[in-house]
Amino acid sequence: MGKGDRNRAQSARERIAAQQAAARRQEMRRRMFLAGGAVVVVIAVVVTLVVIKANSGGSSGGTAAAGSTTGQLLPDSVYSNVTTVPQSALNSVGAGSVTTYNPKGLTTIKGATLDSAGKPEMLYIGAEFCPYCAAMRWSMAVALSKFGTLSPLHGIHSSSTDTDPSTPTLTFYKSSYTSKYLTFVPVENETISHGALQNTTTAQQAIWTKYSPPGQLGYPFIDFGNQFLINSPLYDPAVLAGLSWQQVSEQMRNPSSQVAQGVLGAANYITAAICKMTGNSPSNVCSASAVTSIQSKL
Repeated sequence: MGKGDRNRAQSARERIAAQQAAARRQEMRRRMFLAGGAVVVVIAVVVTLVVIKANSGGSSGGTAAAGSTTGQLLPDSVYSNVTTVPQSALNSVGAGSVTTYNPKGLTTIKGATLDSAGKPEMLYIGAEFCPYCAAMRWSMAVALSKFGTLSPLHGIHSSSTDTDPSTPTLTFYKSSYTSKYLTFVPVENETISHGALQNTTTAQQAIWTKYSPPGQLGYPFIDFGNQFLINSPLYDPAVLAGLSWQQVSEQMRNPSSQVAQGVLGAANYITAAICKMTGNSPSNVCSASAVTSIQSKL
């Protein structure tokens, strides 16, 4: 091979080597681009999930959406409206719409004394999907607040596919109650979507079964120390339709409103039953005209 041929062969080898090096660099850049793109996609997915979680109410503050089992923490204005209803408004309403909607009102029952922690017990068994429970929770909250402190108040809506759909209400799930007069034991048995939430104890199940129609365990079920029973709504949940929690809490303080006639009328019946359990203590609550009037008919 001559010198010229050797030079041309060397140049060819150099060009091939250069091309191969360029190809390797291009492949490396392509792989880096793909890897970088994958990282971007992962970051985008993570950001999207964070945004969705934040918008759904899953913040670090613990406030859940109104469709969840714990509900939405209600503002102080609602809490105050519900827990400090003036006695004058309660007396003005009296029995309210209860006498026309559910003339039966309270049922007298007899059984072994129901108490806990050395105090008479008010046992409530309900379900978050239940529109009739939805109505009665407002009344229970008003009445219970006369004897102690119920907190916090979380707002939910009853099932959107049941009678009186999406009735605005409270949930007693994960609430607390302190009182020197009685023990309040709430059991929210099922969620808004009819899933299991809080199981009854063996003793609670026995009481529920004993004082319910044969084979018909219904909601709401409210037992006042095994002395009195409410196992059907005392007013029409339809009066709450389309209202916000704020509107319900405001209208219940207006004795002439349909909401007050239902919520406060039922609250007076509940208060009358609690007073029977506690031996009419405290006297300033149990001596109210609305309470004594209902008690005289028991």
